[in-house]
Amino acid sequence: MPLRWKIAFFLFFAAGLNYADRVALSSVIPPLRADLGITDAQIGFAGMVFLCCYALMSPFAGLVADRFSRSRIVLLSLATWSVVTVLTGFVESFALLVLARLLLGITESFYLPAAGALLAEHHGPKSMGQAVSVHMLGLNLGMVVGGAVAGIIAERYGWRPGFWLLGGLGILLAMAGRSMLRDKPEESVAPAVSRPAVQVRIRDAWGYLARVRSFHCLLMSSMAAGVAAWIFLSWLPLFLSETYGMSLGTAGGSAVLLFQGPVFVGIALGGWLSDWWVRRDPRARVLVKGLSFLVGAPFLALFFFTPGFAVVVVIMVASSLFRAMGTPSEHPIISETVPPPYRAAAIGILNLVGAGAGGVGVLLAGLLKGKLGLHLIFGTCSIFFVLAGVLMLLAYRRWMSEDLERARRFGEEPVHAA
Repeated sequence: MPLRWKIAFFLFFAAGLNYADRVALSSVIPPLRADLGITDAQIGFAGMVFLCCYALMSPFAGLVADRFSRSRIVLLSLATWSVVTVLTGFVESFALLVLARLLLGITESFYLPAAGALLAEHHGPKSMGQAVSVHMLGLNLGMVVGGAVAGIIAERYGWRPGFWLLGGLGILLAMAGRSMLRDKPEESVAPAVSRPAVQVRIRDAWGYLARVRSFHCLLMSSMAAGVAAWIFLSWLPLFLSETYGMSLGTAGGSAVLLFQGPVFVGIALGGWLSDWWVRRDPRARVLVKGLSFLVGAPFLALFFFTPGFAVVVVIMVASSLFRAMGTPSEHPIISETVPPPYRAAAIGILNLVGAGAGGVGVLLAGLLKGKLGLHLIFGTCSIFFVLAGVLMLLAYRRWMSEDLERARRFGEEPVHAA
């Protein structure tokens, strides 16, 4: 197997643990709440702390990944967040839970910018969408497995052992990755994906990104979608448990399976579609991303009518399937509109706005849950996804061609030394 695909499949497993560790908490809310004596609002606050800390650290993490070995950053992030996950299983108070989520946000924030840029180093336009699909499939598998495993273990042994298991697996994977993951030598990197011979200044990265208007639309779209996506990830297990009387394991597994299960098919189709369409229209990845939101969003509006469980299944499967078809286009959009030395920084900023907005959404859902009910909050999420889609179509119509051309000409412009 070529090195570029070995790296993609290693990142598949690393990404799975990345998301499994962060969503496991959502599947153990009832026993955690009883054990620590905390409220839904406090759980929402802990979720916000993780996401906001993750978001605030992401731009810095991106800049670090543009200056140092991306493979080493991936492994260090994997090892440290796994240790934090193990320690989460030992917390005895709300304050320690918040501290654990804060540390998880810091350690996980370094993974995605480095991993996304590492994939761009090894994959060109012909395979980038498919490589990202493999990576994103790992993220979504982690959500399903993490939620289900944490819930099932919590039913039998309490909420703590699930964190010990997930964290231990991450530590083992990080140790194995030392011989499996590496950067691509600069002299062998194709011009289209190479890194510059000199390091650039931070202000150069921010200055360039300030001119990429399609990237601005991607950021605003990520904010809107992040609010909705993290509300579902954080509160859907509790909704299923309280509304339909499911056990913890069933609710946790069902929630991530309904929200993320169809994503496996959607991502596989979306990666192929993105690579196929971009060969005919260089702007196509933005179009795929926008249409995926607009087609999937209306299904979520059915939550306004307090649907039965069978209807919820249809809503979640349909909306998740279409939404996921745009996921593999996200990082390739950055790779095509942002030159190599600024890509990890761009991914870091994208994580900042998406996770930060998601943290606010999680907190607001916790505060408003008692007054509005989760079904109304879920229905409102459809509006956020529509907004996300409209922003991507705006980028397609107005600025994508200009930004692609600017990125193509980047090699002709002088690069400032640090």
